Amino acid sequence: MPYSVHWPEALANALRAAQRGLHVFPLTSKKLPAVRSPHADQPDAEPCRGECGRPGHGVHDATTVPADVRALFHAAPRATGYGIACGRRPMHLIGVDLDRKNGLDGVAALRDLAHKHGFDLPGTVTIATPSGGLHLWLSGPAGVVVPNSASRLGPGIDIRGTGGYLVGPGSWTPAGVYRVLAHSTPVPQPVPAALLQLLLPPPAQERPRPAPSAECGTSSQASDALVRFVRDSPEGQLNNRLYWAACRAFESGEDADSVAAELLAAACAAGHPERGAARTIASARSRVAGRAGR
Repeated sequence: MPYSVHWPEALANALRAAQRGLHVFPLTSKKLPAVRSPHADQPDAEPCRGECGRPGHGVHDATTVPADVRALFHAAPRATGYGIACGRRPMHLIGVDLDRKNGLDGVAALRDLAHKHGFDLPGTVTIATPSGGLHLWLSGPAGVVVPNSASRLGPGIDIRGTGGYLVGPGSWTPAGVYRVLAHSTPVPQPVPAALLQLLLPPPAQERPRPAPSAECGTSSQASDALVRFVRDSPEGQLNNRLYWAACRAFESGEDADSVAAELLAAACAAGHPERGAARTIASARSRVAGRAGR
């Protein structure tokens, strides 16, 4: 397969970003991961975030190692840009994606949000998107997981947190090129404390406990343990833990849908994109149902 005419520049831009400590991986002109999944022909394969050791796991391939960046790009000859993984050390990058299309104005919505909650937006790294929007890069505190969200804070405001990614500056798409604005700072500035609180999920509510009984107590304790197992996932293990926990919930058959909803909330709070988490839970449900039907 011939290399894209934009491939050399995409690789060069990705290598420069990696030198700055940003974790990068190749993207197609549609802003999707450019390396084909090694599990694409295995629909029944258990979810994998790179534990198999092969490339093709999207944002989970992201790296700062130059040799690994080159290897990823050589596996993606049609790449025209690169993605930057959010939430990784040392910057703990948080991306604020402000859309200005289809009647939305994320810039104005964020300005209104700042006024309402009494915080000032710092001057920071700012990327102009081809559609007229902006990407603001902010740095979060270590140890704090910021989940991804779409328009939760306001219309046209999407958040790229742990498990999400931003399109890197210099990336080419048919609509145009992502460019750093002149007033950008050299590095992302710290997220305002008031904004960080809005980005984090609300504290988990304690579930009402049923009347004491050995059987109910055991069931409740088991579901709570599954939720904690997902919520406390170490980096790189969240999707696998979610899949395992969901399988156990559906195998038990007791209040499985309720437990699955709690697992979904826990996974999202830990940084799993909601759609992906829902697909993982649905895959677990199908797998357990398939086993039962054998």
